[in-house]
This record gives sequence, structure tokens and C-alpha cells, in this order.
Amino acid sequence: MPSFRPTQEMAEEARRGLEWRREYNRGGTLVGVARARSIANRQMLPMETINRMVSFLARHEVDKQGEGFSPGEPGYPSAGRIAWALWGGDPAQTWANAIVKRVNDTTARKANAYAGDMIYLTSSKVQLLAKGDHDDDETMAAAPRTIQGVAVPYNTVATVTGGEKVLFLPGSLPTDGKAPRLLENHDSNKIIGVVTARDDDEEEMRYTARISATKAGDDVIELIKDGALDSVSIGVDPVDAEYNDEGVLVVSKANWRELSIVAEPAFADATIDTIAAAKVSTTETETPMTDNTTPQEKPAEAPKAPIWAEARKAPSRLPSMSEWVSAYVQGGEKFAAVNRMIADHQAVHNPIAAAAGDIITTDTPGLLPVPVVGPVYNNINYLRPVVTNVGARAMPLGSGKTFNRPEITTHVSVAQQANELATLSSTTMVISSNIVTRLTFGGTVLVSEQDVDWTDPSSVDIILQDLAGQYADATDNFAADQMYNESTVQGTWAGTAATILSEIYGAAQLIAASTNVLPTHLFVDPEMWAKLGGLVDGANRPLFPTVAPFNAPNASYAASNWNGNPLGLTLVVDKNFAAKTAIVGCAAGQFAGFEIYENQRGLVAIDKPEVLGRQISFRGYFATLMIDGTKFRRFTYA
Repeated sequence: MPSFRPTQEMAEEARRGLEWRREYNRGGTLVGVARARSIANRQMLPMETINRMVSFLARHEVDKQGEGFSPGEPGYPSAGRIAWALWGGDPAQTWANAIVKRVNDTTARKANAYAGDMIYLTSSKVQLLAKGDHDDDETMAAAPRTIQGVAVPYNTVATVTGGEKVLFLPGSLPTDGKAPRLLENHDSNKIIGVVTARDDDEEEMRYTARISATKAGDDVIELIKDGALDSVSIGVDPVDAEYNDEGVLVVSKANWRELSIVAEPAFADATIDTIAAAKVSTTETETPMTDNTTPQEKPAEAPKAPIWAEARKAPSRLPSMSEWVSAYVQGGEKFAAVNRMIADHQAVHNPIAAAAGDIITTDTPGLLPVPVVGPVYNNINYLRPVVTNVGARAMPLGSGKTFNRPEITTHVSVAQQANELATLSSTTMVISSNIVTRLTFGGTVLVSEQDVDWTDPSSVDIILQDLAGQYADATDNFAADQMYNESTVQGTWAGTAATILSEIYGAAQLIAASTNVLPTHLFVDPEMWAKLGGLVDGANRPLFPTVAPFNAPNASYAASNWNGNPLGLTLVVDKNFAAKTAIVGCAAGQFAGFEIYENQRGLVAIDKPEVLGRQISFRGYFATLMIDGTKFRRFTYA
């Protein structure tokens, strides 16, 4: 997934926030300061960071209603205004929301195509450039098979289907490697040939492609000759890309996945220049077809029915079970896109499925005495609060049950020179090895074929949801236990409003004293969360109000959700912690003391014909490392 460069307006807003924070000594956290520095320097931001920006700016939109947010108001700039600026302000909100929308739209639109953020250039109309009259040429009497033309003109802005503006730089598309497949209208189920040559110069990428001698290929040739299909459109997977100041996505490197014959291209120059008969020669060399085309058939006569009668199509395939579970865990638009794929496929392939069976469940009470009806109630909300907030790093590839995480345990030393020519301070740096053990988490269930076929909603769907959810809960429970067991014990809190501030600030002071960094998160179990939310001051006001009033500490808290930032710390509420637990820790940024590694392997299913069943398992590799326990201080209350 590509990274994106912040705009100049965002950088100016972030620098303004940093200046305000230095001047007024308020607003934002260390995480916000780190984010401001990245934006101010216009560093490339990954999609994970952009999603966090969208979440933060959406949560803090309410700060605009507070006094001191706008110029001319008392207390300007307020703490909320400064924090807003640190994250890039209004320009960042518009920019980040647009990127997330583009990524989500792309995922939904192409859920059945190639993985990644594919760019499909399919919009404005062009004129077909025919080769000329070859009616008298004996060679052209054969069915034409080869097309040539321009795939992409460089340094030209185009608008893709979702409205995004894209520009390809010279050399951004490869001329070697696996040949792109030739498709019809970006439908991966309609492979009609292969690109046989790619010619790159400083102005454009040209192509030569061969249409296979199949019925689908013959149909496309007739449509080209009739002028119904007259242009091409590429499908690429960006590798290096960034937005310029005009909001155009500039692609400097991409994987060219496919070339499609279409009626509407994005570039006015993306055309089919020629269509010629394929000439067979013993000296001709072409790109190997391997499995890139469908098996050849005897050319069939073009269909007599109108073309529009064949326009309705289902997704090229149903999502695999592992894709479904992965989308379920991520939720949102990705899960909705997968469900739309399933619904579209069933609408075409099973239009009268409801009338297909002659036996209903009441006819077989011994096998299924009570019909299952949905929706099925699930009493667990599958969340991973610890894993989500700490962030799961990719587990290193390679063999072995363990891997090494190096750590500097003894630093070099620098000291004042005692006098001229005196020996300088010298200490040998020691880098120690932290051995991390890969652990396997998984679950399995054997489902009968009857249970798969006869239940509605399908028992398989319910089981897949529960397997993915239980995996999420089990791995989060392990992470919470490891954080609890390996954090530094601070003591017992008296449970009063008068002492909670000293407990939290005391933990922050001890963390800073040993590491020179400050905490970022407050991890609590639901009982401690309720205890903190019930604290009141001497005037019977909530110590951590729902919305912090003007000039009050940054301490929002609400009973309707588990989000908040008491004393500027990100609140994390997790049922998997031991009761009455609070952990103040540095869990974000380059100085985070607790790390999580994960490689989700997803779903595997094996049919067991001897029992007419299907064994379904969900699994993944998971590991944690408390690399610096002094950055996590734990206290409880009696």
C-alpha cells in the first residue's frame, strides 16, 4: 500500500501548532508533537497513520465549539486549537478523509480483482484509430488477432472511475517481467489474451497485444471492428506514489497487472491504433502464454442476440473463506464489499434458489428438530483494545521458532575532559539480544455437511465469525496478560479523587526519570474504568468530565464509550486485564516499551468425506515483547 506526502498547507498548520505549544506550554500530547513534526517535514505517511489521523480529527471536531478555538476569542489559541493544529488541522482532515475514501472505494469496487489499491483508468471517450482498408489483402482475410496502441501517455493528468486524479511519470511502468493479461472491461473472469510487447519512451507507454482464438476473443474482435469497443485502459498496483500540491496522485512506480479493452478510456491518447491478423513465422518470438489465456477453441460465429442481453454479470468468483474472515475482522466497508460480492453472485447464479428444495427441516425432525432462524444473537463484542492501540508489527519471515530483537543495554559515554590531553570518557556499547518466541493461536471445528446445507443463516458463516472473533479475543488476552505481568509494580491506589492525580503523575515521573520519555496510554480494566469515571471533586463535579471545560485539564471521559484521554493519556479499556488494574505506559512511537508481533494465517478448511463433514480451522502466529518494563507502571486499588 503506498504512502502519501502531506500538503504544504498541512505542513504550515503543523508548524504553527508546534510554535504555539512552545509558547503557551499547552495542547496536544507527545504523540501529537511527533505527528506534527512528521507533517511539518512533509514526510511520507503510511495508510495506518492516515487512518489514525482521520480517527483523531473526527473525535476532536467537538473542540471547535470550545472557547478559544477561533481567533478573537478569549484564550486563543485554546489547548484544543493547538492539538488540532499539531495533527494538520482542517487541511489534514480534508486530505486524510479523501485518501481513506479513495482506498475504501477502490477496495469495494474491485473486491474481486487484484489485491492492493488498484488504479483503473476508465473514463473519458476517444476516437478509434483504424489501420486502413485491407479487404484485398489475403493475410487480413483471417481473423485479426493483434492490436497496437498507446496504453498510458506520461505526464498527463487523468481522472479515474472514483474521481481521483492520477498522473504517471516516465518509466513508472515496467517493460519486463510477467506479461500483463488482456481483459475485457477489467473483468478478471474474461481473459481474452496477453500483452506481447511493451515499448516505453519519455512520452508514453505503447503496447502490442494478441487476442486469443477463443469465443470470447472472437466476440471482442467483432465489437472492435464495429466500433463498440475502441480503446484500452490499464489496471495497475501503485508501489511508489504521492500526492502533489494540486491533489493529483503522482505514480513513480507501479506493477502493471492488466490491460483492458474498453469503450471509455481515461487518457485521450489511450487508443487501439491498429488491428491486424496474426502472422505465423518460424523466426517470430512472442511472450510465452503459460496460463495467461483460456484454452483455445474453434472460432465460433458471433452471437446474434443483442450485446446488451449479455451485459449482466456476476462477480468473477466468490470470496474465499479466509478473505471473508479477514474482511469480517476489519469490518466497515471492506466487510460490506465482500458481502455485496456474495449477494451479486447469488442473484445471478441462484435466482430461484428458494424454490429448489423439496424437503424442509420440519420433514426431518430427527436430524434438525428446530429450524435455525437469524439473526443469531452473539453476546460478545470482539475487540482487541490492547493489540489495536499498541499496534501489531509484522512478524519477521524465516525459519525457527524464535527471532532476535536487539536492544542497547549499555550506551557509550560522553563526559567533560578533565584537562588538556587527558583521556576522554570511554565506554563500550553493549547490544543485547531479546529472544522472541513465536506462538501459535488457533481453533478448529468439524461441521457436518447436513449442517452446512440445511441451516439458515448458514452455520458455516456463524462458525467463521466466531472463530475469527475468538482468535482476536485470545490473542488480545495474551497481550494483556503479558503487559500486566511484565510491567513494573507501583503500588496500591487509595481509590480517592484526591490521590488519583498523584498516582498517574507519579507513574509518569518514574517513567521519565529512567528513560527520559513520557507515557502515552492509560490501560485499565472495566472495573477501574468505572471507578475513575465515578470520581468527583469537592464540588461534586466529575473529575474526568465528558467534555473538558475551558482551561480545565485535557480529561474527557464518557460512559457511552471507552474512548477518552484522562490527563492527556489515551484511554484503553480491556476486559482481559485483571480486575482493578491500571497501567500507565509508553505504548506508541519509537520509544514504545511493549511490542506485539503477528502473522495471521487465516482460515484453512479440509473436507472429510468419510464422515460427510468439513474441518474448519482459524490460526495465526503471535508474540509479545516487553522490551523496557520501566516504561510501564502498574497500580491497583483495594
